[in-house]
Amino acid sequence: MSRMFRDTFNPYRPSVIDWPRLDPDTLRRISSLPIWDVAVETEGKARLRMAAYAATIADPDMKNAIARNAWEENRHKEVLSRLVEAYGIPMAKEPPYITPRDTEWAYMVTGFSECVDSFFAFGLFELAKRSGFFPAELVETFEPVMQEECRHILLFANWLAWHRATVPLWKRPWFEARVVGVWLFLAWERIGMVRSMDADGNVREQDANFTVSGAKDVSSIDVSLRELLGICLVENNRRFAGYDVRLRRPRMMPGLSRCLRYVLPRSKPPTVAASRPNLVEKIGGLCFAGLLVLYARTM
Repeated sequence: MSRMFRDTFNPYRPSVIDWPRLDPDTLRRISSLPIWDVAVETEGKARLRMAAYAATIADPDMKNAIARNAWEENRHKEVLSRLVEAYGIPMAKEPPYITPRDTEWAYMVTGFSECVDSFFAFGLFELAKRSGFFPAELVETFEPVMQEECRHILLFANWLAWHRATVPLWKRPWFEARVVGVWLFLAWERIGMVRSMDADGNVREQDANFTVSGAKDVSSIDVSLRELLGICLVENNRRFAGYDVRLRRPRMMPGLSRCLRYVLPRSKPPTVAASRPNLVEKIGGLCFAGLLVLYARTM
């Protein structure tokens, strides 16, 4: 796993990215996406949390891999910051980034959250390409970032397997309880809106569910929830196809998505826009009901 992470490193530099010129309509669509503030902040928090956890690891290979992951998260933040600057997208002031007290918990929250968000992001990115929401030049510019996210969650899935294999037996039950706690926390977090306080004391609301309800925002295609999940599954498999088959893949979101597709109607399905109010409720309920059943197979 550590060798894979070293060998697949992409040395692209955000400072030399040539952002394509966008026509007014495309610029308006991209600027209106409700993701830029939370995306930049998320990458900043991920860098800090991963770097803090890497500092606690004794194994040199694992320490180097997670530290490199932290560096790449910071590069993602720089890419996004340069994008919003290039296209004049208004941004709220970033909050202060505080080193977590419980570095393992913070790392797991970030890692499992990326597994959830990346699964849907792969599908939404493909949907945006099909619909022409993202021009081809911008798709090409973002492709290295999307594939790097695949590497990141692959690293996390294999860290989880490594940690389970190396943690002392007497600590294993507590660790497994924390894993379940993280999944419950993420399920709760994605029910409704995330309320956060910025550095000036202003309450801001950001949609934590954009990655599961954003199809209507990135596509003019009338796609059902079942079809969207199918696209996510295909793209998830395609993204992981080139890596060593011995490496663990994340399993929770693909497994839950297959279960959800099984119960969704196949004929004349509701559109994503029409089913949006019930989407998070369905996924949240299924997460709680299937969590323990699927847990043994997770990652």
